[in-house]
Amino acid sequence: MFTLVYQHPDFLVINKHPGISVHKDDNDQPLLAAVAEQTGDEKLYLIHRLDKMTSGLLLLGRNKEAASILSSNFAERVVEKFYVAIGTKKPKKKQGVVIGDMTRSRRSSWKLESTRENPAITQFFSTAAGEGRRLFLCKPHTGKTHQIRVALRSVGSGITGDDIYGTEASDRGYLHAYALSFPYKGETQRFICPPTDGKLWQVAEAQQALNDWNQPWQLEWPTLAYKKASV
Repeated sequence: MFTLVYQHPDFLVINKHPGISVHKDDNDQPLLAAVAEQTGDEKLYLIHRLDKMTSGLLLLGRNKEAASILSSNFAERVVEKFYVAIGTKKPKKKQGVVIGDMTRSRRSSWKLESTRENPAITQFFSTAAGEGRRLFLCKPHTGKTHQIRVALRSVGSGITGDDIYGTEASDRGYLHAYALSFPYKGETQRFICPPTDGKLWQVAEAQQALNDWNQPWQLEWPTLAYKKASV
């Protein structure tokens, strides 16, 4: 279900494996229970969430105080999150910013609107991933449901293996929470976790790009500037 990445007295960082849910099932959270069994914690606190298909870094609080501080960091948007994804097609633009409100669409899907009242904001880079696919490095500035999946679909490159927004079936949904940077008690905490589960991550072009992106917080990101739509 997971691999333990880092243990701090106040929090844990795990690599959640793809296909594992972080949501409660009949008031039970099997993932948290499995982590607690390994670390000996009586209770763990979920600080943020990842979609079931998404693998990668997940932060868990080990006590109430830490959970409150870390949750506030996410709410105040002082946490830098970076994701990598593999898209099936060449995007309309190689890099840029996707901004727009997200609204419910059919079934369990969402869609991106042109309005900007309470927009989802995602910066991205992309490069060749082999066999005509593209590797994306995404930096979301908001935490909307399915945000990156919808953003990449909107630039014409649905994520490979994404059964809602993608156009190509695969051995998994190719979205991975790659890196985290956040302040905690006066220190900057930084973690990076390259993806391993999935054959397409192993392609030479993808491996080279991941190596080039191993300090995502130091990259020159596309300009982030927008005006909120007037009412």
